Amino acid sequence: MNILFISLGCDKNLADSETMLGMLASRGYQIVDEEEKADVIIVNTCCFIHDAMEESIETILQMAEYKKSGSLKALIVTGCMAERYREEITKEIPEVDAVLGTASYGHILDAVDEALKGHSYLMMEPLNTLPIIETHRLVTTGGHYAYLKIAEGCDKHCTYCIIPKLRGNFRSVPMDHLIKEAEQLAADGVKELILVAQETTLYGKDLYGEKKLPELLHKLCQISGIRWIRILYCYPEEITEELIQTMKEESKICHYLDLPIQHASDGILKRMGRRTSKEELVHIISRLREEIPDITLRTTLITGFPGETQEQHEELMDFVDEMEFDRLGVFTYSPEEGTPAASMPDQIEESIKEDRRAELMELQQEIAFEQAENMIGKEVLVMIEGKVADENAYVGRTYKDAPNVDGLIFVNTDAELMSGDFAKVKVTGACEYDLIGELM
Repeated sequence: MNILFISLGCDKNLADSETMLGMLASRGYQIVDEEEKADVIIVNTCCFIHDAMEESIETILQMAEYKKSGSLKALIVTGCMAERYREEITKEIPEVDAVLGTASYGHILDAVDEALKGHSYLMMEPLNTLPIIETHRLVTTGGHYAYLKIAEGCDKHCTYCIIPKLRGNFRSVPMDHLIKEAEQLAADGVKELILVAQETTLYGKDLYGEKKLPELLHKLCQISGIRWIRILYCYPEEITEELIQTMKEESKICHYLDLPIQHASDGILKRMGRRTSKEELVHIISRLREEIPDITLRTTLITGFPGETQEQHEELMDFVDEMEFDRLGVFTYSPEEGTPAASMPDQIEESIKEDRRAELMELQQEIAFEQAENMIGKEVLVMIEGKVADENAYVGRTYKDAPNVDGLIFVNTDAELMSGDFAKVKVTGACEYDLIGELM
């Protein structure tokens, strides 16, 4: 029996997908990557913003065509859009045989069984459920890096965000389960662990009564075979001195933090329901750079939030110019049904959102070019991702670059390298590096 699995959206969704793939593979199903060969197609959906929801709908409809024209026996929909629009999916797309909510992916084998019997299947576990599934995850990222999902849900309830309604409140994965999962990933050849959650910095507060991310990091650093540990989705207000010192002490932890600050105007931050002020953001960023001078800071911003004035946009521009983030992404505000921000007055025209986004990205491009120039002549460690076809060059990432969201660099060498190898290189240009020593 052949199964095609399509995972949309974020890396947290991908971690769920890999768990489901592991369960399916353990049952003996063959995983394929061509729609024409699939007996079963599973689509793990996203609907965080409007564009993501459109992609999910379009993908489901495209796969539904194979029920009419191909050998497809069952179509299953999981994930955020399945949780949010379960009734609409079952009513409007009759080709869908099974629907699983965000807390229900542990039922994927039952869904496949029932769908193949010709039965419709709907499973929506309560959102306070935390699936703890003992399976051998099927890593789809190439094998040398993997995401470790350390918590589910979110308690922040920002006014623009639908996630708490789709994923529930914050629930940490027990530490012993995470250590066991990380040890298995390392045994499978994973060298970089990337910690993800809706909010990683709050890890453990619900289970243990206090934040336990530093303790988790210390334990993960003890796992043989793991070379890099990267932390994403760190809410600035939850960063503690203990976390900063842990990053300084543990050599395996990349000096890299992802801080989704969203804005820098106090008025907009308050309307967003954020829990930091501009002054507090400046303090946190300054503290991180003071303690870890070579730290790479990545952030994401939302432009065109309801009520954002030109002056507040310019305030954000000035903040970005002053802070000089190493990595930065900008989203135009997307009004999501069921969120407080969607019904706020003074919604911004799309053209203004796009113009403001373009201005921010143009400014960030200037900052990025200057930072790249400052790297020339320095020596860094690179993880090799693959070879450039027909050239004596490889693509790779430094500790400054998270996969899929940051850039790749080119390593010039006649040596034979493999994906997952670590190489010491010297920076010779903005994205050009020369190999000066290989580390296995």
